[in-house]
Amino acid sequence: MNALGIHLLIEMQDCSPILLDNIDHVRNAMLTAARESGATILGDKFHKFSPQGVTGVIAIAESHLTVHTWPEYGFAAADVFTCGSNCDPHVAASILIRELGCRKPQITEIKRGISVSPRLHKPAMFAAAKG
Repeated sequence: MNALGIHLLIEMQDCSPILLDNIDHVRNAMLTAARESGATILGDKFHKFSPQGVTGVIAIAESHLTVHTWPEYGFAAADVFTCGSNCDPHVAASILIRELGCRKPQITEIKRGISVSPRLHKPAMFAAAKG
């Protein structure tokens, strides 16, 4: 089945609460996951909650990575959505699982844009609009 993108929903249970509450660690883990997966990073935004928890998003040319942490439960939820063939979302997921000290991960994979003709993908549309 052809798809424009793959969206991974990553449920991370039994993670290190200390790592989940460290905004610098979470941000570095997310940036490493994006880089190592082959993604093109466009920007990022992270926020540390009081008394605990971190949320963050990385915009990539291929789509996005997001994370929300609940240190008090040892839980984090992440999304890795990529389109095209330049990056591998499974690599990003593996890095996040490792870097957040997750011992019980669960990944749900969703194929996105399966009914869209590949010839209508954004680069072709933009090229036609400019020409």
